[in-house]
Amino acid sequence: MILSAVAQDPARWQPHPEVWVLVAVVIGLGFYVARTIQPIMVASGHAPISRRQKAFFWTGVFVLWAASDWPVHDLGEQYLFSIHMVQHMVLSFIMPPLFLLATPTWLARLMLQGRFGRTLMRLSKPVLAGFVFNLFVAATHWSAVINLAVTNGPVHYLLHLALVFLALMMWMPVCGPVPELRMAPLAQCAYLFMMSVLPTIPAAWLTLADKPVYSAYDRPYRLWHMGVVTDQQTAGLIMKLGGGALLWTLIIVIFFKWSAARESDEKQARRVVSEDEVLTWNAVTSEFERLGPAPKEPAAHPPAG
Repeated sequence: MILSAVAQDPARWQPHPEVWVLVAVVIGLGFYVARTIQPIMVASGHAPISRRQKAFFWTGVFVLWAASDWPVHDLGEQYLFSIHMVQHMVLSFIMPPLFLLATPTWLARLMLQGRFGRTLMRLSKPVLAGFVFNLFVAATHWSAVINLAVTNGPVHYLLHLALVFLALMMWMPVCGPVPELRMAPLAQCAYLFMMSVLPTIPAAWLTLADKPVYSAYDRPYRLWHMGVVTDQQTAGLIMKLGGGALLWTLIIVIFFKWSAARESDEKQARRVVSEDEVLTWNAVTSEFERLGPAPKEPAAHPPAG
């Protein structure tokens, strides 16, 4: 395999105008929503975009740019599949929740109108969303698909767009902006648990392989002297352990938040009951006022005789 001069120089900067255009479009849409749509919705009684949502949006924009541009994109496409796996994990497990948390409910409802919106709602159903997302992830780790994506820029770009779209659908039942599409906390924990189990098959396939799985990464020049088999085994571990650690952290956080909220509700209920049972001076005087004055005692008669 003949390597280009660029492929032998990892430190060489490479422009990616397609990434810049995508990031610019996302930022432009954000400004359009904030400057044009938001005043109309606020005037009709909806809440404005919060500072928290703005922070999520700009963090999502930064993550999108950092994961898609140089050097992450070039290292993952030309040198190490493990870097490519990190890129995919960021684009599917970190960036989509950020943008969903940045989306106001009124904007989500506007986007979910019409036939396209109804299709999105069906795709965001937990079972279908989780199944389709994991099926796509497994299919895109097939040798022929990876080899084609690494050597064909447009295909790689389209696969990333599809991955992000399906990841957004997968995260909708957990942190989506529409309340009725979100599951209950314990159901979210079960859902995320399944999301951590399903990638085991492609991750195990990569981790246990003792030969190069992807010919596109079997190149003479090895970045950081990492062998091709070690590289793909590392990618499998990142997919399973890295993704699993993130999902299990969310499971723990969701469970403890649910448990704390439930305990708080129970304490509040007990406090209300106990306050109703306490006999106070005001309660006594109010009861006497309600009953009125006490009846007069009958007059005593002197004894006869």
